Amino acid sequence: MDKKILEKASGAKKAAIKVAALSADIRKKALLAIAQALNTQKDKIFAANEADIKAAEAANLDKPLLKRLLFNDSKLSEVIAGLEALAKMEDLLGKVQMSTELDVGLDLYRISCPIGVIAIIFESRPDALVQISSLCLKSANAVLLKGGSEAKNTNRILVEIIRDASTASGLPEGWISLMETRDDVSEMLSLDKYIDLIIPRGSNSFVKYIMDNSNIPVLGHADGICHVFVDESADIDKAIPVCVDAKTQYVAVCNAMETLLVHEKIAGEFLPLLKSAMDQKNVRLLGCCETRKYIQIDEAKDADWDTEYLDYILSIKVVKGLDEAVEHINTHGSGHTDVILTENKESADMFVSLVDSAGVYINASSRFADGFVYGFGAEVGISTSKIHARGPVGIEGLLTYKYVLKGDYNYIEPYKTGEKKFTHKKTDKKEM
Repeated sequence: MDKKILEKASGAKKAAIKVAALSADIRKKALLAIAQALNTQKDKIFAANEADIKAAEAANLDKPLLKRLLFNDSKLSEVIAGLEALAKMEDLLGKVQMSTELDVGLDLYRISCPIGVIAIIFESRPDALVQISSLCLKSANAVLLKGGSEAKNTNRILVEIIRDASTASGLPEGWISLMETRDDVSEMLSLDKYIDLIIPRGSNSFVKYIMDNSNIPVLGHADGICHVFVDESADIDKAIPVCVDAKTQYVAVCNAMETLLVHEKIAGEFLPLLKSAMDQKNVRLLGCCETRKYIQIDEAKDADWDTEYLDYILSIKVVKGLDEAVEHINTHGSGHTDVILTENKESADMFVSLVDSAGVYINASSRFADGFVYGFGAEVGISTSKIHARGPVGIEGLLTYKYVLKGDYNYIEPYKTGEKKFTHKKTDKKEM
């Protein structure tokens, strides 16, 4: 075991206990201090990012990853706005979620509390590092971060700024640490004594590797194979810009549309208009045999239905109706976010009931699948799990709960003998 990794993990475990005891005011002060420090030291951040960009270009990094790597004034403004919004949000720590009177003078409470130490492995987006660490701070968790090696210079300066600003505001040393190598990840997987949750953000094979090689609970998603189904009743003029937005507004993200499903009854009218709009965005279209009867594009192979392109490529399939669309989505989708465009409420309701995804949208772009958009302040990722947290994981997804029983020197024997009986009366107490 690498001594440095063990020290960081054990340090995070000790820090997590102290962070959980900090007041909401201290955590708010720290978030605002980080926002100010990022703005004050932006020249250092941009210089580090420029070095990463140049190295990535020299290494011929894929264009989608290169786009994610960029950290400029626009990205900085976004993360600062996110920090300020997060600071203003209600503090959810220590909230009474449920209260039950077991007997007179014996009350049971369920209260929210931090998970503890969260290890997050993410892609080349430096802005994600700020979002992730700020959410962990707001929810009073310690965090171990592992970013992509292509962003190493940017990540280092960001963690340095966040650490210095937060500890000066009252956060304990060790609450945030950066891991930098693949070996660090392998080491982390065995540290179930110190790490309470891993959130991986990466390829399907990478996420599966994490799950298969660690006893630590894993929360997250692998692929983002999102679909848009254009129903026969859809308003075609309104549907076209939604499809263009879902595919091209930002192609290198997990909530971008990768497959378009079109009802056969409107394919002849819809597809030529769609192709014209997508051609203007330089999107390469791939289609099934039926699709290619209406527009001249390359053939979609079977593998395309299971591919997350993260690029200006879109696969298109003409379907006979809602049932076939749903079957295709549930077979080939990743459970991330799927959309129906329709004017038929019955079809919309059926789509919502049958599609097994974390996000199911009616007449809205898949690009709305985002923690900041949902009002969570930010997100550490999007979970396709059905346990604990699903969809964009914000503050609530980084909290768990504990049961607190408050009595008056009570003991169980009288209830076992029948001398006393439990009342099990639900109450609406908000404080213990």
